[in-house]
Amino acid sequence: MARTGSATPSGSRVGVDPEALWSAAERPRRGRPPAHSRAEITTAAVAIADTEGLAAVTMRAVAARLGAGTMSLYSYVPNKETLLELMIDEVSGDHRLPTNPTGDWRSDLRQIAHEQRAIMRRHPWLPAALPARQTLGPNTLAVLDYALAVMTPTGLDAQARLETFSLLTGFVASQMSYELAQERAIEAAGRTPGEILDAQTRYLRAAVAGGNYAHLAQALAATGGDQSAQAVFDRLLDRVINGIAPESG
Repeated sequence: MARTGSATPSGSRVGVDPEALWSAAERPRRGRPPAHSRAEITTAAVAIADTEGLAAVTMRAVAARLGAGTMSLYSYVPNKETLLELMIDEVSGDHRLPTNPTGDWRSDLRQIAHEQRAIMRRHPWLPAALPARQTLGPNTLAVLDYALAVMTPTGLDAQARLETFSLLTGFVASQMSYELAQERAIEAAGRTPGEILDAQTRYLRAAVAGGNYAHLAQALAATGGDQSAQAVFDRLLDRVINGIAPESG
């Protein structure tokens, strides 16, 4: 991910040290109490990303939102990469998951995926941020541990469960990137989703009317039902989940 923030102070190392970031609490300083906290900085950065997009999150912009000097933030957050990790983990804390799985792993996985989708809709910068993530914070680890517990009845080994949850998260992020991009394109075009869908349908039906694209024509003839973004997401999610361990209960 290209860095869009102000340059870090001379001598700073680019990248994230997970031990320094997550294992050590912020150390209290001697003298006057600190003016800000890492949590305040992270919350401000998330608010900027939510309203203006991820590219708008710079150390200067965060400092301006807090009424602080840009250089003062580096004593709390050493670089933009670290700030991104903090942002991702903060919004991961939005997951509302039960203490224990129900035992119905398919239903529980659907719930996790729906939580992920809801979070990505509230924070539309998140799907693009996830590929740049370098480490896992405590909120993310809690979700991951719960997901691994959910998948225990599948009979998959621990590594397979890790990979499967990565696959599920990747599906949700990819689908949400598409949904959000489509919404932006429709808004820019000044047309309703129904108008766009009708125009697309007319074009495709005309394209297959001459006998070309036989398989596409068959698919178009079978298309029906709810075509809303939520309904399409649910159908695709079921295909992903049912392919995880189809032989299990």
